[in-house]
Amino acid sequence: MPVKQPSITNIALVGGGEFCKEILEKTTSVYEQEGVYAPILAVADPDPESPGIKLADELGLLTFNDCRQLYDRRYSIHLIIMLTPEQKIFDQILRTRPPRIRLLSYNVFKIFWNAIGHEERKLRERSEEMETILNGIQDFILVITPDMEIIECNESFLTKMRYTREDVIGKKCFEVYHKIDHPCDAGLMDCPLKEVVRNKRQIRKIQTRLMPDGENRYYEVNIYPIWEKNGKIQKFIHISRDITQHKKEEEEITHRLEQMVEDRTRQVKETHEKLLHQDKMSSLGKLSASVVHEINNPIAGILNLILLMQRIVDEDALGPAEADQFKKYLGMMETETRRTSRIVSNLLAFARQSKMEPKRVNLNRLIEQTLFLNSNLLKIDGVKVENKMDPDLPELLGSEDQLQQVFMNLVSNATEAMEATGGGVLTIESRHLLREDSLQVNFKDTGPGIPEENISKLFEPFFTTKKKGKGVGLGLSVAYGIIQEHGGSIYVKSKVGHGTTFQVKLPLKSAPTKNDE
Repeated sequence: MPVKQPSITNIALVGGGEFCKEILEKTTSVYEQEGVYAPILAVADPDPESPGIKLADELGLLTFNDCRQLYDRRYSIHLIIMLTPEQKIFDQILRTRPPRIRLLSYNVFKIFWNAIGHEERKLRERSEEMETILNGIQDFILVITPDMEIIECNESFLTKMRYTREDVIGKKCFEVYHKIDHPCDAGLMDCPLKEVVRNKRQIRKIQTRLMPDGENRYYEVNIYPIWEKNGKIQKFIHISRDITQHKKEEEEITHRLEQMVEDRTRQVKETHEKLLHQDKMSSLGKLSASVVHEINNPIAGILNLILLMQRIVDEDALGPAEADQFKKYLGMMETETRRTSRIVSNLLAFARQSKMEPKRVNLNRLIEQTLFLNSNLLKIDGVKVENKMDPDLPELLGSEDQLQQVFMNLVSNATEAMEATGGGVLTIESRHLLREDSLQVNFKDTGPGIPEENISKLFEPFFTTKKKGKGVGLGLSVAYGIIQEHGGSIYVKSKVGHGTTFQVKLPLKSAPTKNDE
């Protein structure tokens, strides 16, 4: 409790009427709040039953029935204030008072008191206005001291938190908010007041609070420090706004966006699969005539051998020499049949629409299968293949079906490019890039090359420089997507009149297998 210091000017009142009572009530309460002695020490009035004398007795002040008793040095009275308009009493005191005691007339004091009352009314009205405004605000508003004691709050806080003023005023903020008997621990419940002190500025935080009905709600908390002249914090203004509905709407929007992204991703994936299949069918169409011719040759050979064997049987000339011929013919028929079966199997495997199913892939074998399928097309277009593939190439993880589609596109494009110049050489080179831990495959043709202005558009969907009916411009776009999906890259180098090179790079671990996940 602070030590009370004596007032510098001790005051005595003369006149114990209602005016005196009013002054004692107001000044006593004010000085008690400020924590100092009331400067009024005594009241003088000949009527012991006057309201001012009675209140003075209750307050423990000196009371006298003769105003001249106030002159006694023991009471150290410095100022006498007249609270009665009787002129003769004023004149009496004026004549008899010691020079050390000053005198303030009733009229002069009344002017001061009325002025003070006017300002008091203005302050009271202003306080009522501010209180009305604060109570009308839906945000929670608290005034908290540096030692975390709540000294004021608005009606909205009391109503929504179902508290009375007695439940809140004078209590610690952690007792009211968190129902604990100690300050919030750092890490478990961060204290925004401590953060304001630490950072020396206002802060804004999002916090969750448990409401009386058990519901958790989100609040935007703003703490504003009020500073004293010496740089210390006098109090905190704690304003919190319920943003639960906003949070829910935000979460709903986020959920809808995630759902939209998921739907869009699914649509893109479906479109990508359709484009893969469409491009594959386009390549398959190009192969059809060539493959049919390729299959027709062994079938025609088998048919000729069957007819020859039938003629020998019909002529009834089945001697030892003819038996050896039969064995030779049957061996040739088996070889041609197996060749036909291999062509058909490879064609069916390429035509099959499959999902991305990573497994170990031998790129050299995959390229050889692709060349086998295109062998007749290469022969028809006068294209020779120069093989520079590394025989010790390691296997990588990827989709065999999709990578073959990429190679099919690159071989087909190179062949068509060289067809226009009457043939050429397709050089296929594969090698292991140890430093990058990846495999590189180059497809280099001796065709007419690609104009520089078209190179940047090559991988765009539906871009094509081929004649109508030769392609729809999906091949390289799909190839680019497949290589990207494998974590690799595809580049093109070309110069008009000097051919084109497509370079494919694939990391050895381009996609996880089910066992690796």
